[in-house]
Amino acid sequence: MRMWDPRVEEMPAGEMKKLQYRLLKTLVYRLYSFSDFYHARMREAGVHPDDVRTLDDVTKLPFMYKRDLRDNYPDRLFTAPQEELVRYHVSSGTTGKPTVVGYTANDLENWTTSLARSFTACGLGRGDVIQVSYGYGLFTGGLGIHYGAERVGATVLPMSTGNTERQIELMQDLHVTAIACTPSYLMHLGETAEKMGVSIPKDTGLRLGILGAEPWSEQMRKKIQESLGIRVFDIYGTSELSGPMFTECAEQNGIHIWGDIAYPEIIDPETGEQLPPGEKGELVMTILKKEAFPLIRYRVGDITALDDSVCACGRTSPRIMRIQGRVDDMLIVRGINVFPSQVEHTLMGIPEVVGSAFLIEVDRRGALDSMLVRVEMSKEAFSDKITDLMRVRGKVVHQLKSSLNVAADVELVAPGSLPRFEGKAKRVIDRRVY
Repeated sequence: MRMWDPRVEEMPAGEMKKLQYRLLKTLVYRLYSFSDFYHARMREAGVHPDDVRTLDDVTKLPFMYKRDLRDNYPDRLFTAPQEELVRYHVSSGTTGKPTVVGYTANDLENWTTSLARSFTACGLGRGDVIQVSYGYGLFTGGLGIHYGAERVGATVLPMSTGNTERQIELMQDLHVTAIACTPSYLMHLGETAEKMGVSIPKDTGLRLGILGAEPWSEQMRKKIQESLGIRVFDIYGTSELSGPMFTECAEQNGIHIWGDIAYPEIIDPETGEQLPPGEKGELVMTILKKEAFPLIRYRVGDITALDDSVCACGRTSPRIMRIQGRVDDMLIVRGINVFPSQVEHTLMGIPEVVGSAFLIEVDRRGALDSMLVRVEMSKEAFSDKITDLMRVRGKVVHQLKSSLNVAADVELVAPGSLPRFEGKAKRVIDRRVY
């Protein structure tokens, strides 16, 4: 199958803009009428739904920020009653408070439809066996891809993360043809297979990978494709949008954003002004059909550019190019979002350490990310007894793991030994090369 829904995927641009305007207008009226948050935000901006007369008038609407999610924890941004919710997902937050996203049945259907189109564009379909090696549970990656793959008729192997040797065994035994995971994990899996005496190209049926949840480059794509003998595709999404939603097509030239589901913009992160196609800036997304957790002009924070030309595959939807970085200080470690402010918030709750004095060092061990947090002890707790230091270190390791959802090595250092900054503190050293 070349396309899942040709009527939408090949819709002429003019027709799509009319559809997007109708969806936007309906969304704005609904939220102005039934959401205290959006009603207040629009009134503050001096905008009424009647002011949205064309699709271009989207720029009159105020932005939504990550901090709005934090300030309205856990569910004050929801616009569907609890009895209509069928699922929650929860992601890490910037200050210890996670982001809670609720879904109605229609929200899940739109998410699944988006991925069905995307996976078909990658060449996944009936007869494939896909190994989903993203985390299941509160993280959106595993379940999102699971349902999208089932929709296109693929057989799903829900491996989740870890247990790499077992993953390789089942990849062989169950004739897996596709895998979804982070690019660094796929590299690690390939290296582990070599140590086991297993050649991915020769001893398995793997032919494609759907990779994302962390930054990666064209160089890494080339390395994976050459070493494993498969084609790999970039997937994009965030928990706030629903989860992973959009992928590249067979052309591997940008991620298709389905116009009847989302309206992307690129803005200058300093001025907030909308930028034309081709110019690099901050991605802003409006999800046009979301019921439980709507988003209008959400500033995602990722740096990319938009291409609105017709793709060589025939699809007319705009594409975002490979993500170039972040406008904020968020790190992605083994597929998990990590904010230095989140580390600080956690350390502030541990009396034996100085919560504001820490340094995060991120590196690669083989193909996998590693994270070391150097933490300064308080003068009161500093001791020359190894048992005391081990107890404090264990406490810090445990609380960081609970807060970040990803393990970090911890090194305790003497009081006053970490640098202090008069201006913006430099708390992250990222040595990874993509």
